[in-house]
Amino acid sequence: MITVDLNRVDIRELNQRLHDLNGDDGRAPWRIVGPDGRHSIAVGLNAPLTVVVEGHVGYYCAGMNQHADVTVNGHAGPGLAENMMSGTVRVTGNASQGAGASAHGGLLVIEGDASSRCGISLKGGDIVVGGSVGHMSAFMAQAGRLVVCGDAGAGLGDSIYEAELYVAGSVGGLGADCVEKDMTDDHRRRLAELLCRAGIDADAGSFRRYGSARTLYNFHVDHAGAY
Repeated sequence: MITVDLNRVDIRELNQRLHDLNGDDGRAPWRIVGPDGRHSIAVGLNAPLTVVVEGHVGYYCAGMNQHADVTVNGHAGPGLAENMMSGTVRVTGNASQGAGASAHGGLLVIEGDASSRCGISLKGGDIVVGGSVGHMSAFMAQAGRLVVCGDAGAGLGDSIYEAELYVAGSVGGLGADCVEKDMTDDHRRRLAELLCRAGIDADAGSFRRYGSARTLYNFHVDHAGAY
């Protein structure tokens, strides 16, 4: 295991060392200590690396992640795993606003709570939140899945496209064009598989499913008030 202390090594140097491994296989796992809420840790990774951050991180941790497996043993600031393409990002604590924004693929797991706009403009991949999410989560989510084991704030799925939303707890309010949908056995099976992959102990049968009513795909005067 390669250990890097951010009290001694600059984040730019750390990220450059990780970028130099892009595309390489078979590397030792990395352990980052002393993050102390610093920003932009482990961004732009593009190799099957294992990176463990011991402590809290600031904004944009693991942004644009591809292939790597990143774990934060602490809390995360805004923009966690923003625009991730593949791989896995896990936070054992809570995440601030915009977690998983614009993600195209991969798996983001937040074992605690996530703040507002979790999964905003989601374009693919999966986000699993062990706790609750704040308002306007999955706003304009186009594809992928957002799973919330706790409660969801107001404006859930506002202007949603074809993403699937699953919530076990209460919903503070649905956004424009977001409606509750039938939960079939196939949905429960696929949700159970995702929860197992995320390492979250939750009953797939306790969730409700939400998605687009498809009334905003094309402008219609009868729906003008919803735009």
